[in-house]
Amino acid sequence: MTKPVQAINRYKADLRDMFFLLFEQFKLGELLGKGPFEAWGEEEVRTSVTEGYRFVREVLGPLNVVGDIEGCKIENGRVITPTGFKDAWEKLFAAGWKTMSISPEFGGAGSPFSVQIMLEELMSGANAAFNMYPGLAYGAAEVVAHFGTPEQKKIYVERMFGGKWGGTMCLTEPHAGSDVGSAKTSARKNVDGSYSIKGTKIYISGGDHDLAENVVHLVLARVDGAPAGTKGLTLFIVPRLRHDENGVLGKVNDVAVTALEHKMGINGSATCVLTFGDNDDCIGYPVGGDAKVNQGMPQMFVMMNAARISVGVQGLSVASAAYLNALEYAKERKQGASMTHWKDPTAPRVPIIEHADVRRMLLDMKGKVEGIRALALKLTHHQDQVTFYKGTDDAKAAYNQGQVDLLVPLMKAYGSDQGFRVCETAIQTYGGAGYTRDYPVEQYCRDAKIFSIYEGTNHIQSMDLVGRKLGQAGGANFQAYMGDVQKFVAANSEHATLGAEVKRLGTAAEALSGSAMRLLMWFQSGNVSMVPLSANRFLEMMSELTVGWLLLEQAVIAETALKSVDPQHPDTAFYQGKVQSAIFFARNTLPGVAFKAELLAMEDKSPADISDAAFATV
Repeated sequence: MTKPVQAINRYKADLRDMFFLLFEQFKLGELLGKGPFEAWGEEEVRTSVTEGYRFVREVLGPLNVVGDIEGCKIENGRVITPTGFKDAWEKLFAAGWKTMSISPEFGGAGSPFSVQIMLEELMSGANAAFNMYPGLAYGAAEVVAHFGTPEQKKIYVERMFGGKWGGTMCLTEPHAGSDVGSAKTSARKNVDGSYSIKGTKIYISGGDHDLAENVVHLVLARVDGAPAGTKGLTLFIVPRLRHDENGVLGKVNDVAVTALEHKMGINGSATCVLTFGDNDDCIGYPVGGDAKVNQGMPQMFVMMNAARISVGVQGLSVASAAYLNALEYAKERKQGASMTHWKDPTAPRVPIIEHADVRRMLLDMKGKVEGIRALALKLTHHQDQVTFYKGTDDAKAAYNQGQVDLLVPLMKAYGSDQGFRVCETAIQTYGGAGYTRDYPVEQYCRDAKIFSIYEGTNHIQSMDLVGRKLGQAGGANFQAYMGDVQKFVAANSEHATLGAEVKRLGTAAEALSGSAMRLLMWFQSGNVSMVPLSANRFLEMMSELTVGWLLLEQAVIAETALKSVDPQHPDTAFYQGKVQSAIFFARNTLPGVAFKAELLAMEDKSPADISDAAFATV
């Protein structure tokens, strides 16, 4: 008999940093109690985040290792999730943690998005694999809420937001990968107005499970006679179980799970191969009705943008958990003598946090985690202001929406890239112990690798940034972003403690601006081949500039706060940590932005110039 996996919570989070971001850096309190957030005050926000943390530690965290070791399985054509997942699903939705920012119209609490994103960090950090199931249902429901017909909204939205029904998005096909436009899944219109769906989709996260009574698939398919490429794709609602106009469930809709992927990580999340219409009996309906045929990609981008933010938060959440576990280990693990007694074999062993290289790794992780968290809050705070000003101040709403659009690829790509690297550094902090399953960081590292790949690989994010986002609104969004950075530099370049670091930020900003002009020149001069060779580097530069700016902004706030805090109060160490994180990042990462600008200017085409045969003679 197989021995049950021991459920143990190893998740930790830094609520003090979350509240600092919400109320001291981004001043969420200025929006609370007004307009769409009238029902929310600071106490409600603090209570929600605190109670959410308690919930994930008690319910989701203990199942993280269970999901990793047990994984998912197929029985009688259905996916069976790991032990405890169904109970956790029911408790999650009963408590309302996934619907905090959803409109009361659909059964939510109407909180600012900033609050929901902090809860998302807690849920993903505690159990990234589990949180993918409700996250996908949330994203699919948002699409139907945004584009669906009144009848579709009535049937699907509240059921999916509330966890009664799950949801997925089905883009990828075996032959296509990221080349969505070459999709072959077909849709043929029937006499009754439905469409017969036929095709295969792969890598479908949460493609089937036993958590909800139905799973609603959003499937990209091509209607007979539609144009080639992405312009001919339509987004269809394809439920696993058919239902009547009241949502009463009926027979299986000829949707089958044919395989589960065996993966490096997130083993508790079912990654499925799905076939639609093998028996010519799968029906679906266009999201928004026949008027929205061939509008699948614009609709899907609503879900994908939300998903890309969530993936960046996944990277952040797992990185934060890895960092805080490594910090705890470094404080407890005794090994070696201190540097002052390193030649004395009789000197007492000290906690490894006293060793210089361990301290360097910890500070590197701290700055990246807190900086990416600030990036997430900056993005969602802009989104909250779009909601707040919409219909009352169009100029402010447009400015904030422009910043959201610009920051999404940074959040997804930098958050996921650095999330993996922080987990890698956490393992190094432990030494050999970190490579074993006795500690959680090896699972965090395996789980984190996928984040840079799905929802559009990070190269796709970089091309989205340089090919679309920089030029949006005639370049006004990027100019506004640069103006905000320069305004901070001008205000703080003579700061008594941080002036030199702020000047480094200014140098980095000038380098980024020059690189943006170079990209524009390549587009205009026909030297377009340099763009994909340089896009990843530019996104990394802009991400590092943004994180450096946000960390320095935190440090300025912390320096001011330190003047009025009792030296014995825990906030003294917290604020000092903010200052040191910013200084370390400004001295060790920001100078690289200008150097990368020099590399970009070299116009190196060696990856394009090398022949296929020259890569290896095998």
